[in-house]
Amino acid sequence: MTTHNPLEELEQRPVLVVDYGAQYAQLIARRVREAGVYSELVPHNLSTEKMLAKNPAAIILSGGPSSVYEEGTPKGDPALFEAGVPVFGICYGFQVMAQTLGGTVAKTGLREYGATDAVLCAEDSSFLTGTPATQNVWMSHGDSVSEAPEGFRVLAQTPGAAVAAFVDEERKFGGVQWHPEVKHSDYGQVALENFLFNVAGLEKTWSTANIIEEQVAKIREQVGEDRVICALSGGVDSSVAAALVHKAVGDQLTCFFIDHGLLRAGEREQVEEDYATTMGIKVVTIDESERFLGALAGITEPEAKRKAIGREFIRSFEAAQRKLIEEAGNDGADIKFLVQGTLYPDVVESGGGEGAANIKSHHNVGGLPEDMQFELVEPLRTLFKDEVREIGRQLGVPEKIVARQPFPGPGLGIRVIGEVSKHNLDILRAADAIAREELTKADMDDKIWQCPVVLLADVRSVGVQGDGRTYGHPIVLRPVSSEDAMTADWSRLPYDLLAKISNRITNEVSEVNRVVLDVTSKPPGTIEWE
Repeated sequence: MTTHNPLEELEQRPVLVVDYGAQYAQLIARRVREAGVYSELVPHNLSTEKMLAKNPAAIILSGGPSSVYEEGTPKGDPALFEAGVPVFGICYGFQVMAQTLGGTVAKTGLREYGATDAVLCAEDSSFLTGTPATQNVWMSHGDSVSEAPEGFRVLAQTPGAAVAAFVDEERKFGGVQWHPEVKHSDYGQVALENFLFNVAGLEKTWSTANIIEEQVAKIREQVGEDRVICALSGGVDSSVAAALVHKAVGDQLTCFFIDHGLLRAGEREQVEEDYATTMGIKVVTIDESERFLGALAGITEPEAKRKAIGREFIRSFEAAQRKLIEEAGNDGADIKFLVQGTLYPDVVESGGGEGAANIKSHHNVGGLPEDMQFELVEPLRTLFKDEVREIGRQLGVPEKIVARQPFPGPGLGIRVIGEVSKHNLDILRAADAIAREELTKADMDDKIWQCPVVLLADVRSVGVQGDGRTYGHPIVLRPVSSEDAMTADWSRLPYDLLAKISNRITNEVSEVNRVVLDVTSKPPGTIEWE
């Protein structure tokens, strides 16, 4: 008799986005998901064998800063194009495909950056259908495909690219020189979806309902009858993770809210109230501020901070586990699972993939101790933030929690540039509370992604207050707008609002005599300073 396994039906075959160092590689993965198809990001140096072992439904080759004809730059593997998997090339990936399959790529001297008109030059019933004969596209290239590989039809040209788009329907290959993933390409999403559905023949299988069904089945299979504890921070990620696990295993779940002493003003009280009145999930609050501040004493290096915080989180949950065992009066063998609200951007930035760069170790990924006693349950590990919010709404998580602006698990520990002492934390809490209060009064909470407030504890500058010289710390305001935290731009807040925040901070927080505004996008900067 065959046993029915719901996971076999729900498992998603990914569209793999091969990252050649593109600024927008993560955005490509998001656009694929927006089209209703599951996608994952993989580094270009992942072997073809390992890529194909993921059983991809299709492969997308991203853009990148290199030239395909130069020594030492990423090249295409012919085996990838012989595996029978549909492939779509974008910008550098378009050139990699052309060169690998026998086309010609060269520096033409006609560089194109920014908005460009692409002109369709052939009839096409699959790839560029639904797009106009002349369309605005976003270019960023100095090299061009001058001759398409055998079997391809050239579909579009631009002033700087004689071959700006091509397709081989028989082998299910296609590509464009421009960036369809950015909003500046007016019909970019149409072209991307045409490839997924018309050329590659995929179907829409990625939706919040499917994600919930799949994750609930996975959690039940992983946990069985055992009990689970959840690392609850009060933010969107851990709240939705807790709701998913609660839907799967009910009262087997107990959530622990760790007050690590790195919270913002009023945060603990807000979290306790929200969960007690709205979520219906058992929450136990534990004050571990002395443990964390002791572990952080004297540490100023960002990665060391994150690893110390990650380690102490686990130690705190191990202590909570022992307490739960003692209260239950059993040997505790059934409390071995820890739920975390880890997201896909956390994994990507922490180098979570063979060959991937470690931008910064997130406390819940790269900061975990090797001797951890828990088996992790991470139902959001493959999801972007906007997907998590939508799943939360589907699960009935209250909007005031779902819509809450992101706050990092390490809290203010990574917003103090310098030693994380109680004194420095008190300065930052006071400044942060003022900024948050004024942003809320100005009705800006739903207009920006978040506004980290940063204390430069290792920096002092001369000021004048009350007719006297001061030598105080600067505070940095970092308002940003984003869809998923993989890319971001600084938010253009009204000058009057910035002035009010600055005046209040310098007047009310005696140790601060200067407020500055961070106007850096991501990339090159990250949202948090550490």
